[in-house]
Amino acid sequence: MTTSYSKRTRLDLAAIRARLGGARGKGYWRSLEELAGSEEWQEFLDHELATFAFDWMDGVSRRRFLQLMGASLALAGLGGCGSAAPAPTNEKIVPYVKQPEEIIPGKPLFFATAMPLAGFVSGVLVESHEGRPTKIEGNPDHPASLGATDAFAQASILTMYDPDRSQVVARAGRISTWSAFFNEVDLALQAQQAGRGAGLRILTETVTSPTLAHQLQALLARFPSARWHQYEPAGRDAARAGARLAFGEAIHTYYRVDKADVILALDAEFLASGPGSVRYARDFAGGRRVRTGHAEMNRLYAIESTPSVTGAMADHRLAVRPSDIDSVTRAIAQELGVPVQPAAPVTLNASQARWVAALARDLIHHRGSSLVVPGDQQPPAVHALAHAMNRALGNAGQTVIYTDPVEADPVDQVESLRELVRDIEAGRVAILVIIGGNPAFTAPADLRFADSLSKVALRVHLSLYEDETSALCHWQIPEAHYLEAWSDGRAYDGTVSIIQPLIAPLYGGKTAHEVIAALMEGPDTSAYDIVRDYWKSRTNVKDFELFWQTALHDGLIAGTACPPKSVALKQGSGTQAPSNTAQRAVPPVPRSHEAKSLEIIFRPDPTIFDGRFANNGWLQELPKPLTKLAWDNAALMSPATAERLGLSYRIGWTGGEHGTVYADLIELHYRGRMMRAPAWIVPGHADDCVTIHYGYGRTKAGKVGSGAGFNVYAIMTSDAPLGAPGLAINKTGEQYPLACTQFHHSIEGRHLARAGTIEQYLKHPAFAQEVEPEPPQQLSLYPGFQYDGYAWGMAIDLNACTGCGVCVVACQAENNSPIVGKAEVRRGREMHWLRIDRYYQGGPDNPQTVHQPVLCMHCENAPCELVCPVGATNHSAEGLNDMVYNRCVGTRYCSNNCPYKVRRFNFLQYSDFTAPSLKLLRNPNVTVRSRGVMEKCTYCMQRINAARIAAEKDDRQIRDGEIATACQAACPSQAIVFGNINDPDSRVSTLKAESLNYGLLTGLNTRPRTTYLAKLRNPNAEIESE
Repeated sequence: MTTSYSKRTRLDLAAIRARLGGARGKGYWRSLEELAGSEEWQEFLDHELATFAFDWMDGVSRRRFLQLMGASLALAGLGGCGSAAPAPTNEKIVPYVKQPEEIIPGKPLFFATAMPLAGFVSGVLVESHEGRPTKIEGNPDHPASLGATDAFAQASILTMYDPDRSQVVARAGRISTWSAFFNEVDLALQAQQAGRGAGLRILTETVTSPTLAHQLQALLARFPSARWHQYEPAGRDAARAGARLAFGEAIHTYYRVDKADVILALDAEFLASGPGSVRYARDFAGGRRVRTGHAEMNRLYAIESTPSVTGAMADHRLAVRPSDIDSVTRAIAQELGVPVQPAAPVTLNASQARWVAALARDLIHHRGSSLVVPGDQQPPAVHALAHAMNRALGNAGQTVIYTDPVEADPVDQVESLRELVRDIEAGRVAILVIIGGNPAFTAPADLRFADSLSKVALRVHLSLYEDETSALCHWQIPEAHYLEAWSDGRAYDGTVSIIQPLIAPLYGGKTAHEVIAALMEGPDTSAYDIVRDYWKSRTNVKDFELFWQTALHDGLIAGTACPPKSVALKQGSGTQAPSNTAQRAVPPVPRSHEAKSLEIIFRPDPTIFDGRFANNGWLQELPKPLTKLAWDNAALMSPATAERLGLSYRIGWTGGEHGTVYADLIELHYRGRMMRAPAWIVPGHADDCVTIHYGYGRTKAGKVGSGAGFNVYAIMTSDAPLGAPGLAINKTGEQYPLACTQFHHSIEGRHLARAGTIEQYLKHPAFAQEVEPEPPQQLSLYPGFQYDGYAWGMAIDLNACTGCGVCVVACQAENNSPIVGKAEVRRGREMHWLRIDRYYQGGPDNPQTVHQPVLCMHCENAPCELVCPVGATNHSAEGLNDMVYNRCVGTRYCSNNCPYKVRRFNFLQYSDFTAPSLKLLRNPNVTVRSRGVMEKCTYCMQRINAARIAAEKDDRQIRDGEIATACQAACPSQAIVFGNINDPDSRVSTLKAESLNYGLLTGLNTRPRTTYLAKLRNPNAEIESE
């Protein structure tokens, strides 16, 4: 969907810079439009209130609106004669013949398992109600999670119940059976016996499962001429190649961030992406907490091209083109005394040279407690240099841990896929079994994998969905979701977890273990027996049953982490220019175009990853941490680059309460291929380069994901899967509508985000509270209330919040919040109870960033409670601002009167009451809301009530920490603390007593129960003084 240009004023970046140049003091802004302060922006703000409700839908006149409302009221009158709930379908209720002893209706059980992603697992605890899993939490005993999760784990429960999943074994699109599949494959394999399996190929994603690796090796032993290939679009090929370049062997690296005082991230998104990111975020935040009597902080430097969560947390950030990161890294290595022969002359401008010199001195000053982290998307040479710098700084064995590979077979996966395509083209592949993944969609375009598939005589695909690859295969086998499957896998440090099912496969899915077993043993071997027998043969214990039950209970096998390994750098490692064998040669850009050429950067999407989560509505609707886009990807670029190319966007205020964003649609020409995408301006992005996230543009994802966004894989190539120079951009003259939440819920002219430096805090600890002093309690028309029992409150530490968004998905999963779709998000109608506002401070070229989660404040003097005509919102005896859904008639007065803009209204019937599988998904302790009802954060009242019941049964008070709200439990950095503010010794009371604690809009005398601790930076004085 595109539109032609509007006559409305477009973004004027020159005017923005001029306005910033004349500004005084510290100011925070959420968007470039806010900085511009144009008449259109003011008009956009003026149309926020419900006075202009008739402008929300352009195509509906006032007369038509009244006609529709008249019909709606008439139908509502008829509906009132019956039940207010949707009419139930013809359903059967089947009682227990014999109720399982462990199941008590209404009381959930929790089971430990692990979620695999890109091969690596993270430990989780799964809440189960009467045999159906409903919520994911982190396993506090697992080293990769420590009780937290990421957004992918939280949303994985929705994927399991997705009605669009593959549901039957299919042969050429027709329903078939598992036994028919086995019979055909068995005949084909018998024909391969004479050639020792020369025509058999297995294609998997990254494998860390000890059991699956053992099965694959057994299969290859039976068919010695067969080949096992691996491919992961968001793989770690560069990291593995960098280790070989540095050490001459495959080495796995992980980090002890908790021991690091100074950290350098070389385009590394280690706080929000990768196998150990949840653990790293916890460890990093632990070094940022400043409290009374403890004012020490770690320091983070980030060098990157694309603004990231890690870069937003940095004390100092240097934005450079991707091709310059290698040069800057070499300059740092030289400053550290690492002998470097540059691949090209290291040319830095004066400001960058001073920045690098100050950084190097800081690293040297913290030998043994510093850390250099290269990003997975950086070339092998940068990884090798990082290894050399860590060795030079004495970090090996301290903050950097080396082990043997965690992967079962650490190969170059792009080269492995290329080899497979060559064999197919040469006619050497008769049987191809694809275990997981979607290579027909994700393979680099130049390999033409999808075109080659037709040359394979028998093609089999095991996957959760009937996707683009399934459409090209003879057999589609429905895959069991990890919550339905037995398996195992290794975490970022090598720790093994047993993956156990919470529910029988909803659609008769099979695991990779069962498919591989069918190729060797027969169709009836169960995954449980395969995994259990493997560990029984590998453990030397007297009581295996005790070992097995302990592993299942704990969610891990103790003592299985990979032991640290002592490694030595190769002679000259990291000091020479990389050869073509260590780093894939990139075709040179013609000289005549180098000056005008842009660089392109390919990255996995922050919310749907490599496209595997495209049909997950929770992740599609989750705003991306920095851009705040939902339901789409876009070509990200700096303000200066957009200005040079004549690109911009505009806001159409008539599209809804908050407006629709129309971005310029462009053509990206790269290496003879072309794709279209909207251009999006991102403050802090490096100049002369464009970032675009892959994973969108699916054609067979499901009802939710198909058709969303643009396919980046169409221009990716195997020799430069991370990006390279040579991009050209053409304007199309069209605009494309984007759903961007950064324009929603604007609160103008207020001091909401507050930040300072550690030096400022030491000199003036209460600086955050003095921005907007809170009126005295007696200065109020409210009579007040004495809370003799519990009084609940929350404190959010902005110094720990990374803005990753996992709390948003956790809240949605816990509270049965629906998705509304792109069209409704464009109108500002998303139903998230918790939002994360992102603020900038400084100029648009490299601003500082603050993330602020905003939820219901549960105000002591709540403005919403006074205006509800039916008493649907009221104050509880424990200080909660409660919603009584059955009373709500949808006047939305409460929403108009809420200064924090945290209330959400069901304009339409967003919740799905018809899909059978989605009924199993919902939390039975939270009401599913219907059309016309207002809703908001409840502080997870259901969890409060559960803790209260447990305490009353034991005749005691609720303990501090016994209640964890969904957002608090999921947060990797422990930024959210909830508890009883009547208890002076509780964690939340302690935080609220800190001088950094402040409330939002306290000048209104609302007395919010949710407060914040201001963000602090720990800048290097040498750099800050510039």
